[in-house]
Amino acid sequence: MIYLRSFLFQLVFWLWSATMAILMLATIPLPRAVNRACLTFWSKGVILTLRWLAGVRIEIRGRENVPTGAALVAAKHQSMFDVFSQFAILSDACFVMKKELLMVPLFGWHGLKADMIVVDRDGHSAALKKLVRDAKERLTGARQIVIFPEGTRGDVGQPGDYKPGIAALYRELDMPVTPLALNCGSHWDKSLLLKPGTIVFQYLEPIPAGLKRAEFMRELQTRIDGATQALEAEGL
Repeated sequence: MIYLRSFLFQLVFWLWSATMAILMLATIPLPRAVNRACLTFWSKGVILTLRWLAGVRIEIRGRENVPTGAALVAAKHQSMFDVFSQFAILSDACFVMKKELLMVPLFGWHGLKADMIVVDRDGHSAALKKLVRDAKERLTGARQIVIFPEGTRGDVGQPGDYKPGIAALYRELDMPVTPLALNCGSHWDKSLLLKPGTIVFQYLEPIPAGLKRAEFMRELQTRIDGATQALEAEGL
């Protein structure tokens, strides 16, 4: 049954996504608010499909920590669902995305229209400077900048390898960071198989601004990986 449900979900998910991506071409000349509304609608549609076809429910913990204005969110990364789920949760998410994704048909175009932050992971110091500059600009629009400190999806149960981008943002933006733990990989990992249960997004108490780099990175990883491991241990 799990294979059939996974197949049906993947079929509907890709049809729904392709349909929305094509229809959203009409939003390119329109204000970004229209694009944002469409992304939210698409994301909520995926969440409903997950529940109806795959038996996967969504739970949000720490709602009091979910930012509504200008904010910096550092999230665990286990699944592509980590990304587009946030369009349905945050009011105006702005993701830090690698430049290679711009080459994906439709996806790249909509990423540009949504004014995401594009980084060249091979650009080293120049890329970090651009990341900070773009983040400051996006924050003037009261957006929530979402970055995955690990840079790529990791495996369930494995500690993350946190990159310097989040440390640069924390230092230069001089603002708190909201850690986001999750267990998406336990239900929707790198394979096409969907496992019934509950995906939890746990927004943790923000880390205050002003910590030294080493202390901040240690605290960030301890909070995110610790909470993620606790969620995985629940076996939801």
